[in-house]
Amino acid sequence: MPFQMVPSEARLLVETTPAGFPSPAQDDMEEPIDLAAWLIDHPAASYLMRVAGHSMADAGISDGDLVVVSRAVEPRPGDIVIALVDGDRTMKRLRRSGGRLWLVPEAEGYQRIAVTETTEIWGVVVALARRYRR
Repeated sequence: MPFQMVPSEARLLVETTPAGFPSPAQDDMEEPIDLAAWLIDHPAASYLMRVAGHSMADAGISDGDLVVVSRAVEPRPGDIVIALVDGDRTMKRLRRSGGRLWLVPEAEGYQRIAVTETTEIWGVVVALARRYRR
């Protein structure tokens, strides 16, 4: 999806919104926020990808979500990455265990994958977008 198609401005409330007990609403608004600039630090090296599948559900990433993937960010253990394994893309958490790197799912029923010399860490997931209704 081209970045020009990503909505770039939305109104931002000055106050944070509690997710616990109700708080009095504030009518004060800040200047518009550029969502694309807030989510994407390196536009020329970033991609939007739609998630297909459930292997990252325990990390809060659901089937149908959009993720921002940066190729400008150096992958580190603990990052959620997009990797090419035998030519196929997968999204997993990069972990170090037993002296080697692994691609680890964050849901039951999926196997971890050893990172080998043929595995390419293609990019790092840096942001997530989800719609709840249309």
